[in-house]
Amino acid sequence: MANHKDAAKRAGQAIKRRARNRADRTRMRNQIAALRTSLTGKDGDAQQSDFREAVSVIQKLAAKGVIHRNQAARRVKRLAAAVKKAQ
Repeated sequence: MANHKDAAKRAGQAIKRRARNRADRTRMRNQIAALRTSLTGKDGDAQQSDFREAVSVIQKLAAKGVIHRNQAARRVKRLAAAVKKAQ
């Protein structure tokens, strides 16, 4: 536990940031899962819209620093390949 006032503040900030990052990563994973399920059944327009939403979420998280930019690029690349293969 923190022994100083500033250390206690930093600990509280870390807890808030961790919760926010976890929620953002969950949102990203849910978007990717939704895209993967849409690749099996929906038409091309729905797949493209799901792809755009997933890429948007991934790039926002990379810009915020929640995930590394190379990880974001890798995820987008793999999703784009999956969408292309499905069509």
